[in-house]
Amino acid sequence: MLDYRVAVVGAGPAGLATLKALRDRGISAVCFDAGERPGGLWVLGGPHSSAYRTLHLNTSRTRTEFQDFPMPAGWPDYPGHELVAGYLRDYAERFELETRQRHTVTRVANEGAHWTVTAEGPQGTVTVAVEAVVVANGHNTVPRWPEPAYPGSFAGEQLHSHDYRDPAQLAGKRVLVVGGGNSAMDIAVDASHVAAATLLSVRRGVWIVPKYLFGKPSDTLNGALAKRLPWRARQRISQTMLRLAVGPVTRYGLPAPAHGFLQDHPTLSDALLPRITHGEISVRPAVERLDGDAVVFAGRPERDPVDLIVWCTGYRAELPFLDPALLGPDGAASLPLYRHIFHLDEAGLMFVGLMQSTGAALPVVEAQARLVAARLAGSYRPPSPQRQRADCAAELRAARDRWGERRPAMRIDFDAYLALAAAELAS
Repeated sequence: MLDYRVAVVGAGPAGLATLKALRDRGISAVCFDAGERPGGLWVLGGPHSSAYRTLHLNTSRTRTEFQDFPMPAGWPDYPGHELVAGYLRDYAERFELETRQRHTVTRVANEGAHWTVTAEGPQGTVTVAVEAVVVANGHNTVPRWPEPAYPGSFAGEQLHSHDYRDPAQLAGKRVLVVGGGNSAMDIAVDASHVAAATLLSVRRGVWIVPKYLFGKPSDTLNGALAKRLPWRARQRISQTMLRLAVGPVTRYGLPAPAHGFLQDHPTLSDALLPRITHGEISVRPAVERLDGDAVVFAGRPERDPVDLIVWCTGYRAELPFLDPALLGPDGAASLPLYRHIFHLDEAGLMFVGLMQSTGAALPVVEAQARLVAARLAGSYRPPSPQRQRADCAAELRAARDRWGERRPAMRIDFDAYLALAAAELAS
């Protein structure tokens, strides 16, 4: 006998949206989460959280909020982590979403007629039998360090951005931040206010996007274009706007992007470029080697003294509670999923949030959760397995053409995906 119809792994935005969609359909579900309270990565100090004190949304409020639960109109366009964590808590309370906190899932297994999910909690081991499992615990919890490691040895302190919490960790030190993503830029800006010196090493070029363009949140402009134009046309228009607003990033000492806008996750920052022009952040090329109390960079013969290296080198998509056979030889990041949700071989295994979007995550996971609930309720049926595989293969080819080999199986275009998910749900 089944304990519940569905088990949900994770109570961050993806897990909460899934619980809400299942509840709307009258489907019983249990949710396990390792944290003290719902909210996932947005809960500062949570067991798997990478949030830091100065963290804010890098997508605007109206493009980030759940459709079923708008953020307050009086909030800033880019709320901080405390507001977002509170918003997710309020979402759970408003829709009476029950979660089992401080429960770490250790095993998910297909038993033939049902699935079992095992979790370790405050009262010991809990195992439930369910019809289906929704994996919604995210993919930004396992730090990825440089691999292979850079030559040489370093006598100072090394920190992954996952463990950065407060600018006090940087105060008075000669800090090197390595990376070109949003966390790297945020941490470099933080360091520039409190560190003795701040270096930023960027190996490949990225598009630096101001949070406001022409007086509006920058992602709202692209969203308006998405309703009328394909992404290639939006790319040309966006690049023109960025050239007018920012100019070439090479004038700031940063490498030029090797890819077009909308072909990788953009880096949003209003503060980075002014801190560079003010001399508070010194840009460096790729790290060549570590040298005791210093670092040597490619093309620069001199050594730069450094006390602390902050590696903003991303995360591994790891799901240790799943049998590796369910993920394939290349792991979760390369797993083909129909609509980035449904496992091609296991009808009872679904994923919400195992993707990388060109925009915000919350509307995407809300759309995915609705498809999960509709399938379990019997009102939505994916196409035949053959068509699903063909669709996944075609989508992967298109993703490789657009994003290259940077996790193509996980990539989605925010606006195009939301339109596709809505059409799928209505079919």
